[in-house]
Amino acid sequence: MHMRILSNNDQGPLRDALTQAGLPVDDLTYPGRQFFSFSHQDVVVAFGGIEGEGAYRLLRSLVVLEGLRGKGTGASVLAAIEAFAKREGVEQLHLLTDSAAAFFTGQGYQAQSRALAPASISATAQFKTLCPASATYLSKRLV
Repeated sequence: MHMRILSNNDQGPLRDALTQAGLPVDDLTYPGRQFFSFSHQDVVVAFGGIEGEGAYRLLRSLVVLEGLRGKGTGASVLAAIEAFAKREGVEQLHLLTDSAAAFFTGQGYQAQSRALAPASISATAQFKTLCPASATYLSKRLV
């Protein structure tokens, strides 16, 4: 699978995929976010990203395109994002999800109380306003 960093001017397909999946798009172009497209045999199959700086970062907007789910693509994309994050010095990834908690716990993430989130994570728009209070908060140590 090929991973490509998206520029702010190249986010149309990402925005469309997130909108179709019912995921937040309001803050995609804010600073401190890095999004990726993932392709297999020159066909885009998924998107994902990370947000923040330093040792704790937020996993953002992992989405496998409709019709391609259930084939291990999500796990491959997540592994690629985690490997990228490790190379960037990230020690722990955090995320919020309404519908994919079982997928992420199957990949080693652990559900946490929102009160335990580091300040750099709880201060994000994703954490404060974009994801509802009912979203599950999970994290995973990468080191």
